[in-house]
Amino acid sequence: MEQTLSSLTDGGALAPPPEKPAYLPLSSTTERVLKILMEGDLARLRSDSVAQSLGMSGTTLRRRLRADHTCYQFLLDRARQYRCEKILRSMWLPGKCLADELGYLEVNSFYRAFRRWTGLSYSEYKLRYCH
Repeated sequence: MEQTLSSLTDGGALAPPPEKPAYLPLSSTTERVLKILMEGDLARLRSDSVAQSLGMSGTTLRRRLRADHTCYQFLLDRARQYRCEKILRSMWLPGKCLADELGYLEVNSFYRAFRRWTGLSYSEYKLRYCH
């Protein structure tokens, strides 16, 4: 059996493997995109305009996000979900108004996303949590 350097120096006991981080750190590009999405007008922000504001092409932005195992649409969806939760904690809005606030062109697209995020329809959520 082959011995490693650590097993020779610590009396034969193998050192435990290094701990994995609980999350993968994000690149500065991904963090900057998230910041723009969290602060910007979601109805107007498109990947190409975000890329331009970061001083890069849309292709470069896609490549850098892919290196972080993500994409613009995923980050946009997370920003919309976060904003939706934040708004609903303070007040109830009709679905059409909330969809508009979150940058959805079609209210039905918002309703589908809401069900994906919560597992409930918008009206079911209102009945359950907003009395």
